[in-house]
This record gives sequence, structure tokens and C-alpha cells, in this order.
Amino acid sequence: MKKLILAFALASTPLAAAPPPNFDARVEQVRTSAGVPGMAIAIVEDGKTVLAKGYGEKKLGSRDAVTPDTIFPTGSTGKAVTVAALATLVDQGKIAWDDKVIDHLPWFQMWDSWVTREMTIRDLLVHRSGLGLGAGDLLFVPRSNLSRKEAVERLRYIKPATSFRSGYAYDNILYMVAGQLIEEVTGQTWEDYVAQHVFKPAGMLASTSDDVKRFAAADRAMPHARMNGGLRGAGDQEPLNERDELARNAAPAGGLAVSASDMAKWLALQLAHGKLPDGGQLYSEKQAAEMWKPVVLQPNAPRPEALKLTQSMFDTYALGWTVQDYRGAKIVWHGGAVFGFLTAVVLLPQKNVGFSIEINSEDGHVIRGLMYELLDHYLGFPSEDWPAKYAEVRKQSVAKGLALFKATAARPAGVGPSLSLDRYVGTFADPWYGNISVARDKAGLTVDFKSTPRMGGRLKHFQYDTFITRFDDKTIEPAYVTFGLNADGKVERVTMKAVSPLADFSYDYHDLLFTPVAPSAK
Repeated sequence: MKKLILAFALASTPLAAAPPPNFDARVEQVRTSAGVPGMAIAIVEDGKTVLAKGYGEKKLGSRDAVTPDTIFPTGSTGKAVTVAALATLVDQGKIAWDDKVIDHLPWFQMWDSWVTREMTIRDLLVHRSGLGLGAGDLLFVPRSNLSRKEAVERLRYIKPATSFRSGYAYDNILYMVAGQLIEEVTGQTWEDYVAQHVFKPAGMLASTSDDVKRFAAADRAMPHARMNGGLRGAGDQEPLNERDELARNAAPAGGLAVSASDMAKWLALQLAHGKLPDGGQLYSEKQAAEMWKPVVLQPNAPRPEALKLTQSMFDTYALGWTVQDYRGAKIVWHGGAVFGFLTAVVLLPQKNVGFSIEINSEDGHVIRGLMYELLDHYLGFPSEDWPAKYAEVRKQSVAKGLALFKATAARPAGVGPSLSLDRYVGTFADPWYGNISVARDKAGLTVDFKSTPRMGGRLKHFQYDTFITRFDDKTIEPAYVTFGLNADGKVERVTMKAVSPLADFSYDYHDLLFTPVAPSAK
């Protein structure tokens, strides 16, 4: 009888959460079909690593294979690491989630003085500040010569888009504030605190938040993107210049580089609610629960017909994590996008399973496709071939974007400019971004974004008093630059918007309002 009971128990116990059958071949098929140079995947179940593996190559054409220890910049998935660092300080009694920010950063200031007084540490982390989508991102995109503190100090000049705590709009700059707050509280930079108090105890020794260490590392992936098809995201895959990753001032919002092996340790830590392999706690179970507790509802737009099964009933943001449902299961996850790289970190708490997918290109359909394929596997649903479905939706999106761009580009009125080119020349200031300089040479007008190294190029006339930027760095999204004239025919303002309908929201040109800087008296 005992043998029968034991046999039944063994049969009823799920096997270790192995990947789907022939998973390596499937990943290679998806990767090569999409033209992704390299990829790293980690899968953890019940605290054990069942997969930590690299696929493809670190740089297109190099034949230098991705390994489990190859580090990939992981973008906004690092927000959860900043939250974990804050959680250790909560456990130490040095801060509380609902402390006022000005209690720890007395010089912190938002546009509205009431919001300044009321903003809490929790508010910094959940995208309900009233700022618009991606507001202030040009303080670090594509790079910056500003320190973290200088960027945070400029926050006071960014006008809100909505009232405080009235809704959700994703931002990065308030995670920069969180990083600066860690420095003010501990006396250590965010980088040093994360390295010593998160990565080291978690055993994530290959991971780094330090650009010098990362670029000196022998085992690192290189960025790639599609640049020659008319819009970014269309055309052929090509390597990008690795020195052009996002500015370090924004690292608390998404400046980490992590390998598959270390991602497995991070997944295990999260699923264990902060418990370390040696039995200690990086952060308490109480703080682990706070991290996953939904705070703000996210917009839940309808999915295309082909993706209807991925439509969630609820979509929320917690502390550095998105919490939503998928086919009746709760998932805790976050995506990350950074210059030439994409990442997803996904937790399935009811199955005690977590996985991460990292690629060294900007082909998001691969991330989403494999993400849902793995979710279906661990939830026991039949395969839906999500990579193929997401690839088709992406193809349609790119085609629509290209058609819209071509239609717009074909409609200039052929009128203008109103002034001689010399009269557009000058220095113009935006309160939060800083200065641009418009100059003239024999070939025409040029523009230089002064807070952003190597962000300059030509202004090509479009229509009326609107020009299009042609940046020397082709990876930067072009912008329409419109000069507004007063009744005397003098430039009184300069506004911008992205040319591409597919441009990343971090190119928040539309939030800029430049006015002339008066020449200094001699």
C-alpha cells in the first residue's frame, strides 16, 4: 500500500520545470529567422537554474559565441534592482516607502511646490507623478554631459502633463531621483551601493552598473539595430558604436549589464522573496511583498486580433515591476530597452518559475514571442507560435510607419523659409534641457544640442519655417524643428517633434520649448 501511495505521489509531483522539448533548436530557429545576432536565456524553477545559456554571437559576423556569462545591458529591468537597493534601506530603518522625498533630498523640487512637498519615495517608483510619458528623457538620451544630480535638479523645470497621482505615465527621471536619494542617505553612489549591497550578496559577480568595468569586460555583447530602411527598426541589422550607450546619470532607471548566469540568481532571489542561498535575507519578506503590490493601473489597450489571447484583464505597476494576468495566471515582469538591446524578466509566482530573455538587437517581437511561448509551456497551454504572430504584427507596424512617413514627407508645401538663413542663427534655451545652438556655414544651417555630446547635424528645409534635423550620428531620431516668428519677423520660439511615427518615446522633442538667449553684453 505504501508503495502505491509513493508511486501516486511521484506521478502527481510535477517534474523540474524543464524548457519545452527541443528548446535550443527552437530558440535558434526564432533567432536566425529574425536576424538577431545574439541572445541569452535563463530559466529558474524552485530556486534551481534549469537553463542559463547563450545563443548566437556577441557581434554580427564575429563568430564570437554568446556564453552564459556574456553580459547584456538590460534597460528598465534594472528598475527592480534600484527598488531592491531601497528595500535594504527600508529594512535598516533608514528610509520608509512613504517618506517624503524632501526629507532625504531637501533640495529636490518639482514644477509644482505642493507636489514637491507631497512626493514620496513610493511615488518616485510607480509613474504617477503627473509628468508626461518619457518626460525629461532627453537629459540622458542618447547620452549626456550632465551629472545625475544636475539632471535631477532640472526636474523642477518640467511641466506636468496631468495632476499628481491622477494616472499612469511611464518615466525614467524619477528613478534617477531614487538613485540620487540612495547616495544622499548612504554616502555611497548608487553604483557602489548596488554592487556591494545587492550584487555581491546575491552572487551576481559578473553583473555591473559601472561603464568602465563593463567596457573592460572580455565577455560582453555588442549593440545592433536596423537603420537603413527609412526608419529606425526597418532595414538591415548592423552593429552600433558601443560607446554610445545611455548616459550614466540615468543608470538607476536602466543602466545595468547582466549575464544569463547572474539573471538566474536574480530570478531565484525574487522567487524566494529576498532569501539568499546561504539562508540570509537580502531584503525581508515584508519588503518583497511591497515590491509586487500593485499601486497604479496601467492603460490596457486592446491587442490586435492575432494577439487576443495575450490581452490581460488587469495591468498594474508595482515597485519596479508590472503585475498583470495572463490566461488566468498572475505574472510579475518588466521589459527593458536600451541602445541596441532588449530584455524581459518574467516571474510566474504560482509555478515558482522565472525566466529572462536578452538580445543584442532591437527586435522586440522576438522577446515577446518567446516570452509568451514560455508562459504557455509552464502554464500547460498548447503552443500558439507567438514568435511568428508577433513577427507578423511587427511587420505590419513597420509597414504602416513607413507609409505614414512617406506620405508626410511627400506633402511639404514647398513654401518658405520666411527669413534669410542668417536670421535663424542663434542660441536658444529650454528651461529643463538647456541650450541648442543654430549656426550657418556655406552649406546651410546646423544645430548642436549642447547638453548632449555628439548630437548635432544639418537642418534641411522642409516647409514654411520648419526644418528637419539630419544628425551626424544616424542612430539619433530626426526631428522637425519649427521656428516661430513674432510680428516683427524675429524668431521668438523653437519647437520640435520626432519625424518618425515609430520613434521611441524617450526622444521627447515635443516637450521642448526653446526661446532666444540674449547675446551677452560686451
